Amino acid sequence: FEVCEHMKILSRVQVLNFRFVLKCGKIDPLSCKFSSSFSNGSSSELHGKAKVNSFMDDTSHSQDNELKSESMRKIVHDVCRVLDTGPWGPALEDALNTFDDMPQPESVVGVIRRLKHVQVALQYFRWVEKKTEQPHCPEVYNALLMLMAKTRNLNYLEQILEEMGQAGFGPSNNTCIELVSSFIKSRKLREAFGVIETMRKLKFRPAYSAYTTLIGALSAAHEADLMLTLLHQMQEMGYEVSVHLFTTLIRVFARDGRIDAALSLLDEMKSNSFNADIVLYNVCIDCFGKVGKLDMAWKFFHEMKSQGLMPDDVTYTSMIGVLCKAGRLDEAVELFEELDRNRSVPCVYAYNTMIMGYGSVGKFDKAYSLLERQKRKGCIPSVIAYNCILTCLGRKGKVEEAFRIFEEMKIDAAPNLATYNILVDLLCKAGEHEAALKVRDSMKEAGLFPNIMTVNIMIDRLCKAQKLDEACSLFLELDHKVCTPDTVTFCSLIDGLGRHGRVNDAYLLYEKMLDSDQIPNAVVYTSLIMNFFKSGRKEDGHKIYKEMMHRGCSPDLMLLNNYMDCVFKAGETEKGRALFEEIKARGLTPDVRSYSILIHGLVKAGFSKETYKLFYEMKEQGLHLDTRAYNIVIDGFCKSGKVNKAYQLLEEMKTMGLQPTVVTYGSVIDGLAKIDRLDEAYMLFEEAKSKDVDLNVVVYSSLIDGFGKVGRIDEAYLILEELMQKGLTPNTYTWNCLLDALVKAEEIDESLVCFQNMKNLKCPPNEVTYSIMINGLCKVRKFNKAFVFWQEMQKQGLKPNTITYTTMIAGLARVGNVLEAKDLFERFKSSGGIPDSACYNAMIEGLSNANKAMDAYILFEETRLKGCRIHSKTCIVLLDALHKVECLEQAAIVGAVLREMAKSQHATRFT
Repeated sequence: FEVCEHMKILSRVQVLNFRFVLKCGKIDPLSCKFSSSFSNGSSSELHGKAKVNSFMDDTSHSQDNELKSESMRKIVHDVCRVLDTGPWGPALEDALNTFDDMPQPESVVGVIRRLKHVQVALQYFRWVEKKTEQPHCPEVYNALLMLMAKTRNLNYLEQILEEMGQAGFGPSNNTCIELVSSFIKSRKLREAFGVIETMRKLKFRPAYSAYTTLIGALSAAHEADLMLTLLHQMQEMGYEVSVHLFTTLIRVFARDGRIDAALSLLDEMKSNSFNADIVLYNVCIDCFGKVGKLDMAWKFFHEMKSQGLMPDDVTYTSMIGVLCKAGRLDEAVELFEELDRNRSVPCVYAYNTMIMGYGSVGKFDKAYSLLERQKRKGCIPSVIAYNCILTCLGRKGKVEEAFRIFEEMKIDAAPNLATYNILVDLLCKAGEHEAALKVRDSMKEAGLFPNIMTVNIMIDRLCKAQKLDEACSLFLELDHKVCTPDTVTFCSLIDGLGRHGRVNDAYLLYEKMLDSDQIPNAVVYTSLIMNFFKSGRKEDGHKIYKEMMHRGCSPDLMLLNNYMDCVFKAGETEKGRALFEEIKARGLTPDVRSYSILIHGLVKAGFSKETYKLFYEMKEQGLHLDTRAYNIVIDGFCKSGKVNKAYQLLEEMKTMGLQPTVVTYGSVIDGLAKIDRLDEAYMLFEEAKSKDVDLNVVVYSSLIDGFGKVGRIDEAYLILEELMQKGLTPNTYTWNCLLDALVKAEEIDESLVCFQNMKNLKCPPNEVTYSIMINGLCKVRKFNKAFVFWQEMQKQGLKPNTITYTTMIAGLARVGNVLEAKDLFERFKSSGGIPDSACYNAMIEGLSNANKAMDAYILFEETRLKGCRIHSKTCIVLLDALHKVECLEQAAIVGAVLREMAKSQHATRFT
């Protein structure tokens, strides 16, 4: 009976204790005690009493903890209430000092966890240090770091970590992971990388999970170099690097086309005794194949078999996909048949891939036969299979056939949102926007509702069709509760408006995007910058870049490349150089396009000599030049006089399997022609024609110019004749090259015929054309005819250059048309022109011969003041004119100048 009583007491205690524990949330330790208390039903009375006393003690201890916790919560609440009252200052410190108890670590941690601002938390943190005269414990430091992570404020990170290091402890693994993860969630990957760099700088060991989490996030952002840095850091610290991590890095490097780096990682993995698994092989097949390295994809496919790994459905499907993409359909079919041969159940993914492959090359009958084959094997084609066919039909512009298949598919599979979006897209591409709107409306009848992708497709296609008002209307009609515009929506419309000159509307939409709490990405900023520059508003373009930086959006390589291109095109060469350096300063690796833009910009600005250095810098970086890059580098070499090097690069292109274009041949032909290596230029010209390169007027003009400058006018005429027989029309530059050659050969009559032919062919002469003709006519002393050209030039609204002005003035003066010459001379000076010595001498002689001795003398003094050389013949003519009108004082000055000139010449002769 006594034992039973004890059991009843024990049960009551347990129940009370259990209810208390549930309230406190500490069930695990207590549950163990419950189980042990009932483990032996036949315990002695003494043992039972001991158990009762033990539970009574636990109950008392738990109640004390409850009271202590309640007290702590009150302290935390009161302290936070004080901190919320206002900015930190003496009054707030006095309020904190009214608390009787000395701050305890538990309460400090509680307060910091509840605060929302790092600045306030740090001020409280310092106040507690001063109040207690004790350093903080690790838990408090970690709480402060967690608040930094939560608010994404790293202003004091390095300072706090330094203090922790001096105190002999570091951040916990959870804190490290949270710091990195918080920035990953807000897409600030470089800041997350900065957290790890700061920890390493202060000799802390970042958590393994912090590394793997950041590597995963960077892989999605294609930040391959940062990923590789983190991998090497993990290896340095002795962390175990798995095949999975290597696979992640290899995937990113391969997809970015950085094949050498991907292969280097594979070698490194093998040297570390890691065995490649089927996932890695599948990734290599897929990624290397998609960047055009098909032979390597095949190599991996066969290698995995030799390693005892059997290709799975993913392997076959990936290999089939890359073969289809490369246009090697026969091999894809062979592999598909090998997979399908021994299968009773079809591999749906392989069928869909093969259907897409047939559709992409227009073999729709084959694609339809695969659908029927699936059915025969007892597998109903999925909506994905039909969507593949519809996508391909859309790309080929087969609208009617697409709608026929759409009706047929309803028997096998219910169309989904993607199906309707494909139909909307193909109709918009075909310009049938009204029909696209009807399809959108029919979605609702099918129980589906247009999603934001549907809207994005329509807005994008309307913008590309220049139907901007309709695109804007569609945007304004959106019900934001049902279909909220996303970044793609805003980006498509901002870019569409900007591209067609409505940059102000684009900027207003950007502001609306900010108001709707959408975060503009680098694509939006790229569009705004490019379109402001394109509209001639480069200052606004620069402001957009600064605003992007202010808003914390990190520029990617594409944005910086496009910005650099805009800056160079706007003539800001030094700013362009600075942007190239900024790419490197931001930890980004300049790609082929970065170097191409830099070289092209420098060549256009007259710094073509820098091409050589930059070209070899590209080679050292391991960058593989594409055709555009080769063309830019070759052009730079030609313009800097390194034509032999340009010729070598042309040959290198061929060995690399790249076909030289009209730009390539044009640059080298022009370079050779300019240094009079015309026979080589002509041979290259013939080579280009034999390879069916479509040569343009620019290439023909280079040869005409080259042959003309060395007096080989007949050959220049033959090139012009071939140009016209090909159906090309000579442009103004072509005619100018031929006219210049004729004038230099003093074939003036022929040049006049050529000039008339130019006008007959509706090719408008420009300033250079008239200057060539005027200079040529003056050269053979046909000044009156030259003046006729001068007057015609003025009627056309063309502005003569300095050489033409001086030639015409001198010509008129020499033939006695002094009034016209003087008027022209004054107009030239008033327009900012600076007459040269020949012009002054001609005018002085002309005025002297026209009995205007004093006018000539005034001009003589002006010439001396300007520092221009006066000819002795000019002085003699002026002296005679002054003597005739008895201007003896002026004549004496001219005579003195003449004597000084004679002495100077005599002294020079005997030195």
